[in-house]
Amino acid sequence: MLRLVKKSRLVPEEAIKRALEFFGPKGYGLTVSQQSHGCATFEGAGGAVEITMCAEGKGSSVEVVSREWDEQAKEFLNKLG
Repeated sequence: MLRLVKKSRLVPEEAIKRALEFFGPKGYGLTVSQQSHGCATFEGAGGAVEITMCAEGKGSSVEVVSREWDEQAKEFLNKLG
């Protein structure tokens, strides 16, 4: 399991939107198993990714917990503004 945290200039709603595009059906094809205002959970291929965003200043703090999707989690955070 991998846990990463990054500060982003994006507001939580935009960061969640990007996570859905990146990990969801149109991205890596994971199933969205849970989604709310500040978090999303994706499952598939024997693993899962949990993303939690909290407003922080003009942007957000983004936490990613990955099981079997570590490289993709790192890639997502690197692409996130």
